[in-house]
Amino acid sequence: MQKRTLYIGNLAYTAVEEDLEQAFESFGVIEDIKLMRDRETDRSRGFAFITFEKEAEAEAARAMDGKEVAGRPIRVNDARQKQSGQREPAQRQPKSFNNFNL
Repeated sequence: MQKRTLYIGNLAYTAVEEDLEQAFESFGVIEDIKLMRDRETDRSRGFAFITFEKEAEAEAARAMDGKEVAGRPIRVNDARQKQSGQREPAQRQPKSFNNFNL
């Protein structure tokens, strides 16, 4: 069996890791919970990733899609692998002042 990570979206900004653990622990062994937080306020950014020890446990946990956690109906999907080079920086145009390009 292989580990599997789920994306949990539409979380309340007041949600904490314990809310997710309580909601998902009945489906199997949770290896990791990563609640994404705002750097400045430390509050939830509204999404998280939960890694289950077994694929079958994660598949069962997908039943939580649309269920309420911390006061909001959540979205549960398979997490996608981040691909290197996925996002390219936008090309910046040179600034111009008085019709002169710098």
